[in-house]
Amino acid sequence: MQLGLAQQKTIEIKDSGAFGDIDEENFPGASILTRSDQGQVHIYHDGIDMFCDKAIFYGKEDFVEAYGNVNMKQGDTINLTSTYVEYSGKTQLAFASGDVVLTDPQSTITTDTLYFNRAKQESYYKSGGKVVRDTSGTITSRIGRYYMTNKKYRFVDSVKLVNPDYVLKTKTLDYYSDTGHAYMYGPSTIVGDSSKIYSERGFYDTKNDTGYFVRKSRIDYDNRVVEGDSMYFDRNRNFASATNNITVTDTINKSIVKGHYAEVYRAKDSVFITKRALAITTQEKDSIYIHADTLMVTGKPEHRITRAYYNAKIYKSDLSGKADSIHADHKSGLTQLINLRRFNKGDAFSAARKPILWNEENQMTGDTIHLKSNPKTEKLDSLVVFYNAFLISKDTLSTDGYNQISGKRLIGLFDDDNNIKQVDILKNAESINYTRNENQELIGIEKSKSADIIIYFENKEVIELRKLYQFEGKLYTEEDLPANARKLRGFDWRDDERPRSVDDLFKDDPPLELPVIKGLEPYNPGEEFFGVELIGRVNKADKEAKDKQLNKNNEAPKASRTIPKKFMKPVLAPTKKEIAIDKKPKTEEAND
Repeated sequence: MQLGLAQQKTIEIKDSGAFGDIDEENFPGASILTRSDQGQVHIYHDGIDMFCDKAIFYGKEDFVEAYGNVNMKQGDTINLTSTYVEYSGKTQLAFASGDVVLTDPQSTITTDTLYFNRAKQESYYKSGGKVVRDTSGTITSRIGRYYMTNKKYRFVDSVKLVNPDYVLKTKTLDYYSDTGHAYMYGPSTIVGDSSKIYSERGFYDTKNDTGYFVRKSRIDYDNRVVEGDSMYFDRNRNFASATNNITVTDTINKSIVKGHYAEVYRAKDSVFITKRALAITTQEKDSIYIHADTLMVTGKPEHRITRAYYNAKIYKSDLSGKADSIHADHKSGLTQLINLRRFNKGDAFSAARKPILWNEENQMTGDTIHLKSNPKTEKLDSLVVFYNAFLISKDTLSTDGYNQISGKRLIGLFDDDNNIKQVDILKNAESINYTRNENQELIGIEKSKSADIIIYFENKEVIELRKLYQFEGKLYTEEDLPANARKLRGFDWRDDERPRSVDDLFKDDPPLELPVIKGLEPYNPGEEFFGVELIGRVNKADKEAKDKQLNKNNEAPKASRTIPKKFMKPVLAPTKKEIAIDKKPKTEEAND
């Protein structure tokens, strides 16, 4: 129970020890009490018991100095031991120094010097201290404050929490002992065997090993770095999630995944990301970008797989593509553009067109497209279009002319500069080709059928077109070939869908609305321990002591022991000249 000054009681001497002494020259107005063989000096004040080997008691000031094996007890909740204590019954402020240990049922504080404000049930140290808890570990800091009523600790400057599973370091830490909740302010790190967390404002549940972090937050796993505006972490599940402006960096494979919501499962080596999701595979000369509604990156570092779902797009400077989904195996170098079978007609992507690739001025479509690259050289090797293959390139000298080839399968080969050098159209090949002379004058439009067609390219232009087996064709003049006959069945020119930059990957996306992150409350320093209220109590007690001295027999005041100087600035342990401490051993009664 906390008592205000109106309910104030004076200090009582329960056991004065062997004898009392008076030394007016050195300790005017004080009684000097020394322990006896039966036990220590016992002092009591309003619910607190104090035991010591020697005490100097100023009755008029209601103030005591205790020396030697000091022990203060407040019921069964607070127990303080030290070599020296000052205590004022008027201010209810205690100062302890020398091997100070304060314990409650849940924790133990050790420090060199400690202030204890009984009126507010707060303790405070500012010269370095340590708090030990059974479940959460050990916390050290330069400054510490314990709000006993709320079971709250505040640690400031060089704060370090050591737990068997991790080490937490921060500038300022608010810790609630009942819940195990810790609030971090300023640059903070939590380092464990498999992860390192950095944040400049965060919350951590030390009992359940979960945390929430905002402001420049990041989590470093073995080979991934996760960054975002807001992050959640669960050590037990090896799980992390992030919201808004997220970047996940694969430090081994030189790849980056971005978006605005992500989930990372370390044990499964998987990353799930959505909301403007973008995967970037960094290459020496040209990076590859994949965008979709949802991205998943799975697999061990030596065999990563990227899966892009729903309206997936791929872009690099010399090649781009689009499909319902994209599957990229980074170990084999195989990228698949796939359209999923959909049965929900109401789905936004249920009418998605066939997968499509653009290389230079060539457009390729089919039911499924495989793109093969060399993982070591980072160069394109080949592509295969399965079923309903269709190759289109616009005739640049006419307004509506298109060179076209269709067939069952298409195989393309690339040169060292990632340009197509050969295309094979296999089975049931059909073609429409605008034939021109060396002056680029139109000779005619050839329309033909054959079993297979092989096209050779040089400097990005067709230099030879071979039709193999069962050839059937005719060269028409423009006048002889009607406009509706100049396109093969399945013709679909989709140049307006072609991504020509990284920004173009997002042009079909709906407007992005990011959730507002409530975050954590900013740091509230609160009232200083030596605040206005405490200083007021100290000044009032000092004034009352001086007034009593003045009123005594109308005499001029003698030198008196005043309180404020001791409690308004750092207090040093007593010197040898002040008083000799009796070093008699404790008896069993004293220990009890």
